[in-house]
Amino acid sequence: MLHPIRLIVGLANPGKEYAETRHNAGAWFVEQLAEDIHATLRHESKHHALHALAHIHHQACQLLIPLTFMNLSGQAVRACLNYHKIAPNEMLVAHDDIDLPAGTIRLKFDGGDGGHNGLKDIISHLNTKQFYRLRIGVGHPGQSKDVADYVLDKPSKADKKKIDLAIQRGLETLPLILSGEMQKAMHALHTED
Repeated sequence: MLHPIRLIVGLANPGKEYAETRHNAGAWFVEQLAEDIHATLRHESKHHALHALAHIHHQACQLLIPLTFMNLSGQAVRACLNYHKIAPNEMLVAHDDIDLPAGTIRLKFDGGDGGHNGLKDIISHLNTKQFYRLRIGVGHPGQSKDVADYVLDKPSKADKKKIDLAIQRGLETLPLILSGEMQKAMHALHTED
């Protein structure tokens, strides 16, 4: 069964001091999408988030960037899903992924949280893992003990360029994702040029 995507969430930490950090890669995706389609993300207190209703490729879709801290992302996501009567499997969560090198982007459905506190909280609030994730590679610091500092740091200029290119690839694949053609989208994203 094809489930068109009705909500795209970009995970982030709020505040200027985090805006350019690796952990905000999911928000970069949603911000770039909003910019591309001239949608305005506005503070929506009932969702604890920045929110916009977007029309992408003739399809209505909610855009959401939680304004809670990363480890409380589920609060904003659940509020938005409930308010708009959207099922978890109609949601795409864009997030940074340290298990992928910078410049890599992957689409997946279901699965664990991979140690990502934003995903962990969403799974906990929704009581399901059944939603789509857009995994934006930011690279790994090499040692587990360095991960917390690493994701809260800015990527190098070279890595930022790679991440931006990966986000661009994700945006180009969005028509397939939105229409529920996930296998085609995965093929497009997972086949390196």
